[in-house]
Amino acid sequence: MHLATIVGFTILVAASSFAMLSDVKPLEWLTIPLTFLYSNVAEYFGHRGPMHHKTRLLAGIFQRHTVEHHAFFTDEAISFDSPRDYRAVLFPPILLVFFFGFFAVPAGAMLYYLVSPNVCFLFVFTAILYYLNYELFHFAYHVDPQSWIGRLPIMRRLRRHHVVHHNKALMTRCNFNITYPICDRLFGTLYRGGDRGYTQ
Repeated sequence: MHLATIVGFTILVAASSFAMLSDVKPLEWLTIPLTFLYSNVAEYFGHRGPMHHKTRLLAGIFQRHTVEHHAFFTDEAISFDSPRDYRAVLFPPILLVFFFGFFAVPAGAMLYYLVSPNVCFLFVFTAILYYLNYELFHFAYHVDPQSWIGRLPIMRRLRRHHVVHHNKALMTRCNFNITYPICDRLFGTLYRGGDRGYTQ
């Protein structure tokens, strides 16, 4: 039910946003790759920042991620034992409302009035699907690596990236991207092994 709520809500928002498009100009389609990159940056700094460094306003996110999630799953015990473990990976649905309400809606509204309605709807469409991508990929990293999902080449590679992040000695220093390690490469926090461990 938890996973179905997240998937159902994000698909509904994405489909509604796409349905609102009208006579999209070629330049407006650039909103999709730009929003994808913006979302990757937001994911990176959100994870590297408040999810791993306690702040007064976002203490709950730090508690949920660093204290609970990283204690529950380590680099040596990364996979689910039973469906009851799912709650240690998936954000509560209320956080979906928080991210959508405080991230997608204000930025989308600003784009609606300052640029164009199409850019607004393409932004919301891409941002909400990126969020779904985040949740599904993160969930997949914690399934049995011998399952059909775990054996997918892209999942094997990204899972290795994420498993390194669950090493307690490395979790505040490297591999902060959950989906695609674009910003880890850009900002020198991609783990490459060896004595130093990461590129920064």
